[in-house]
Formats: sequence, structure tokens, C-alpha cells
Amino acid sequence: MNTLWAWLWADQATAIPSALLLTLGSYALALRLYHLTGRPALLHPAISAMAVIMTVLIVGHVDYARYFDGAAFIHFLLGPATVSLAVPLYRNLGHIRRMGWALPAALILGATLAVASAWTLGTWLGLSPVSLHSLLPKSVTTPIAMGVAASLGGSPSLAAGLVLVTGVLGCLFAPLTYRLMKIRDPAVQGFALGVAAHGFGTAKAFEISPLAGAFASLGLGLTGLLTAMALPWLARWIGL
Repeated sequence: MNTLWAWLWADQATAIPSALLLTLGSYALALRLYHLTGRPALLHPAISAMAVIMTVLIVGHVDYARYFDGAAFIHFLLGPATVSLAVPLYRNLGHIRRMGWALPAALILGATLAVASAWTLGTWLGLSPVSLHSLLPKSVTTPIAMGVAASLGGSPSLAAGLVLVTGVLGCLFAPLTYRLMKIRDPAVQGFALGVAAHGFGTAKAFEISPLAGAFASLGLGLTGLLTAMALPWLARWIGL
């Protein structure tokens, strides 16, 4: 068995189908579990699948670089999948225009509070500069957060983990927040999820309705753009 396992990851020819099967199979099982358990945020398919993959790689002594090279095709599809979010945006363009200045105002306020809360929490906890700079872009999608963290002198890997935690917490507390604040408009719910909980929030918003998903996509994209443009400049200006 050990010999067969070693052979599956021995070179690129066998690592590619092994990595693809592990990734897709883990996600399929995680998605099934997610629906069977009533779709709780803590069992989001991305989290459960990640846990399975990490366990297999650690127990099987598989080098992460080998796995990542094998699953590179799935990583490549992240770009087209992100671009495809423009489709629901286009279909709801009229609704977006009717929101007027409410959207830009919510975007700026949400993005500002995300960074301010990260800085406040990090300062209160006495985090090192590297950890603090990795925490600041916690509310944007992973590729942008990693790039922003690196430009600030933080750790891209740590930033990616903090983004994951932020997404999970956002999806976990969003339904309760909506009930307490009596927020029933799917457009508002979706935009808030996109701004505060990036890709995880966008996936959760599509479970609410296509309209919520469209506004979450808009919030995800605009928050990432605003953070990538403004946060490095702001950090240098105030001496972070």
C-alpha cells in the first residue's frame, strides 16, 4: 500500500490525476455533508474539503508543492470563476443603479471598518508588526489579501489563514445579525456579505438568492479593489 501511495505522487504524470481526484473528491464529500447537516457555516465545503486534504497530505507525507503542482489546473480555474461573477452583476445592473450613492457609501464604510477593526484587535492583542500587517487585509479575497500583506511586510501565508477565519465568522454571524437588525432586503444582505466575508460570504449569499449573490459579487470585487489601492498607501502614510 505504501509503495502504491508513493508511486501515485512520484512524478508529475501520476501526481496530476492524484491531486485532482483528491481535491474534487474531498469537495464532493464536503458538499454532501454540508447539505445533510443543514448547511452550517462551520461545515462550509471549502473548510471541510480543506481539512480532508490537509489530513491526507500530512498522514501520507505528501509534499504540498507536489500536490499544488498536480492541482494547478483547478487553481487556474479560479480566474475564470471570479470573472464569471460578472454575469449576475450584469443581469441585475438596473437594480444596482437604483441603489444610487448608498452602495459607494456602504463600500467605503465597510472597507474602512474592516481595516480599523483589524488594527484595533491586533494592537490590543499586542501582535508583532508582521502579524498585524497580515491581519489588516483580512476581509478581502485570498489572492488580494496575500498580495497586500506582502506589500505591507506581512506574511502571505498567515494572511490567507486569517482570510479563511474571517469568511467563516462572517457566514456564521450574518444570519443572526440580519435577524437582530431586521434586514430582509437580499441586496443589502448580499452586499454586506461580499464586503465583510469575501468569497465565503459571496457563496453564502448565492444560497439566499441570485440577487443577494449578485450584490455580494459586487461587494467582493469593489472591496478588494479599494483595499488593494488604498491600504498600502494608507499604511505608509500613517507609518504602520
